[in-house]
Amino acid sequence: MDVTSQLLKLFNVEKQIRGLKSRLTSAERFLAEQNKQLQAIDTRKSTLESTLKQLQVGIMSAEGEVARLDARMDAIKKSMDSAQTNKEYKAFLTEHSTLKAEKDRHETTVLETMGKADELRKQIAEADAQRAEREKVRVVAAADREARATEIQGRLNELTAERAAAVTDIPKDTLTLFERLLQQRGEDAMAAIEVLDRRRLEFTCGACQMTLTMDAINGLLSNGKLTRCNACGCVLYVEKELAESFAPAARK
Repeated sequence: MDVTSQLLKLFNVEKQIRGLKSRLTSAERFLAEQNKQLQAIDTRKSTLESTLKQLQVGIMSAEGEVARLDARMDAIKKSMDSAQTNKEYKAFLTEHSTLKAEKDRHETTVLETMGKADELRKQIAEADAQRAEREKVRVVAAADREARATEIQGRLNELTAERAAAVTDIPKDTLTLFERLLQQRGEDAMAAIEVLDRRRLEFTCGACQMTLTMDAINGLLSNGKLTRCNACGCVLYVEKELAESFAPAARK
């Protein structure tokens, strides 16, 4: 078997392996997206919960201050009842009014903060609901990923063994070149030559459609010599039907 035929055999195995893996890759990509969205929901919920805790601390602090002011105001009322002079009474009254205004501010803060806390609790509940729905999707995605992995594993093992057998007779430098082309060009690493004008013996590269002369592919047609497209660099091969049509001329 000539080197081009060896590479073509390997190329066909590689395409099948890539096709199988692509099915698994798409499932893995979808699963990863679900995990990413779950993480985003968890992060958002954690931020909301942290903010809620801060608000609750603020509420407790403000309520404590209201209680302290109430106690102080009660004490002042008692002092007002026992005031000895009008001046003393007015001083207690002024202090009481000041404390009441301060108490009102703290009570307003408590009410406003409680409203914000209620809104945060609502958002946390929504995040929980979103997470529950997204988790259902993630479970399905995980099951699909496992099903696809199980489905292709047997065939993938067979193809991996075929690939190992296919590379044994390919020269090391040629194999290195081909593997680099696979990494760079994927399924365009090899391409069949296509007939442009049979009478004029003009052909094109099946990958980039650039013109190939008969001189450029003589070695490929006659003995399967490793031939690359001058334009895109892919390894060229000849389809069986076209090769057979050139067989008599090649023999000559």
